[in-house]
Amino acid sequence: MENYLFLIPLFPLLGFLLNGLLGCRLEKPFISYIGCASVGAAFITAVLAVYDLIGRPAGDRQLVQVLWSWMAVGDFQLDVSLMIDQLSAVMILVVTGISFLIHIYSTGYMHEDESYWRYFAYLNMFVFFMTMLVLGANYVVMFVGWEGVGLASYLLIGFWYQGTENADAGKKAFIVNRIGDFGFVLGMFLLFTTFGTLSYLELFPEVAGLHHQGSLSMNSPVMIAICLLLFLGATGKSAQIPLYVWLPDAMAGPTPVSALIHAATMVTAGVYMVARSNILYTLAPTALLIVSLVAAATALMAATIGILQNDIKKVLAYSTVSQLGYMFIGVGVTAYTAGIFHLMTHAFFKACLFLCSGSVIHAMGGDQDMRNMGGLCRKMPITYATMLIATIAIAGIPPFAGFFSKDEILWKAFNFPYYPAAGKIIWFIGTLGAAITAFYMFRLIFMTFHGNFRGTEEQAHHLHESPISMTCPLIILAILSIFGGWLGIPHLIGQHFGHVSNVMEHFFEPVFADSQAIVAAETGILHHAPGLEWTLMAGSVLVALAGIFMAWTLYIRYPEYLLEKLARAYSLHYRLVYNKYYVDEMYYLLIVLPVYHLSMLLWKIVDAIVIDGLGVNGSGWIIRKGSCAAAKIHNGYLQTYGSFFVLGVVAILGFLIFYQ
Repeated sequence: MENYLFLIPLFPLLGFLLNGLLGCRLEKPFISYIGCASVGAAFITAVLAVYDLIGRPAGDRQLVQVLWSWMAVGDFQLDVSLMIDQLSAVMILVVTGISFLIHIYSTGYMHEDESYWRYFAYLNMFVFFMTMLVLGANYVVMFVGWEGVGLASYLLIGFWYQGTENADAGKKAFIVNRIGDFGFVLGMFLLFTTFGTLSYLELFPEVAGLHHQGSLSMNSPVMIAICLLLFLGATGKSAQIPLYVWLPDAMAGPTPVSALIHAATMVTAGVYMVARSNILYTLAPTALLIVSLVAAATALMAATIGILQNDIKKVLAYSTVSQLGYMFIGVGVTAYTAGIFHLMTHAFFKACLFLCSGSVIHAMGGDQDMRNMGGLCRKMPITYATMLIATIAIAGIPPFAGFFSKDEILWKAFNFPYYPAAGKIIWFIGTLGAAITAFYMFRLIFMTFHGNFRGTEEQAHHLHESPISMTCPLIILAILSIFGGWLGIPHLIGQHFGHVSNVMEHFFEPVFADSQAIVAAETGILHHAPGLEWTLMAGSVLVALAGIFMAWTLYIRYPEYLLEKLARAYSLHYRLVYNKYYVDEMYYLLIVLPVYHLSMLLWKIVDAIVIDGLGVNGSGWIIRKGSCAAAKIHNGYLQTYGSFFVLGVVAILGFLIFYQ
């Protein structure tokens, strides 16, 4: 199967080329067939590759295909190569599988759009670059995919570019991500100058070997620098503090695009990159502490902002930022399996949530304000049922998928091996964020589907359930939101059901074995009484239920009285959270305005006066004046020419006589 790995990115690339070059001449059914079939073929190929991988011995689960040699300088050789191991296997199935469902959904959602062919071309391009990012066998191929999904997201977020706000959102996403990418590039350069390779198969064993030999110590400055630079890239792509501001504005694109970017693909790239670099981070505990603290702050901050958002897609956007924080908490406390497990379950329920919101927006005629909704459960039963399931999953209620992955992260954070005291703080922040998540997600459910309809009569007249092309993906994702978490049932629960094992933990064990061995050697293996884990597990469920009860009290039981009373009592806090802590305004005052005024100053002085005035216009003025002076000599009179000839001869003779 190694010889066929190239087909996984090739199929979406062909779909992009066909729709991009010929789509404007094709009918919409053919455009959708090309777009969906290309991603579906990539998914089937990925399934076959993973099936081949699983059939191999645990220590030999690695498929590598070298496509061609990119460059060779001295002893350094860089290949364009693809690799599937346990980590990329899960990622590629999630990416291609959910992308296929989103393509199917898009056939109904975007059917009336004039740029139907352009939409599917961009979507296929996005999937192509994401598969390259996941399957790349070295950091350079990963970076090509990394930059490619950045370009594709810019095109998709600003898809309806006729609106200035949409175009600005695309530019904002592109520019903010370039800041993070600068850190990624510096991290790669430092990796290469330190170890001489960027290939995973060469780099990671070399790093582990150097540590075992004593040549590479824990927390060495160079390892901390490498990890923090790579994490800077991850904060941009995966929307962590301080580079998260682009993601909520990315809602300007079509809703299926939001599902694609926010659920299964681009925003999880940073988490995947850190997990892929696990051996590097394990040797830099200080970097791990920074990663986990930034992640915890992001998870809590984004969750609080989501409380007062009224745009249904903005609620889900800040929910994504918060959930990405939980994934980074997982990888930050060396629970790499838990982080990737939550990435997978989050892809299921967040894709479902976004596509359900698209179904609601489709029925509402484009209106995204939840204050204009209400009572939609009677008109849209399938959308309501699937969105309720996904909401229960993200709230962390057992036995839905989100419970198992989120609880595993919180448990591992509580037992942070490198920094136990910090781990307790991170656990508390994560638990508080879980309660807030349950609150604002059920607030969304209650405002959208319960109570009386608050929209216009025209909207009420057109309310209807979405077509099967849109509801079928919702049902599949809802099923995955229920059962997807069962792959990671913790040992504490599994032992009561015939010793059911944690499939994810065993599957990923070879990928993270070196890291776990180093952690165990440095900190020892911690043992805790099962009662403590049961207590923390029950506590996380109880706080989630408390959040749901609070949402029911405020938005169903006493919808007007308590809300107004709380808004008046906490007016300062209300304004602060409602305005998203004024982060965008601070960035505008501290970064955008100074850079703008500096650029204007440079334009008026350096560009206009020095370059244009003295350089371009000044040189032209000198040539013009010189030519005018020379023109006076050439006046057509023979005696003038004779006089200058005689003067020239006299000057030359005088020069020769003087020096002799």
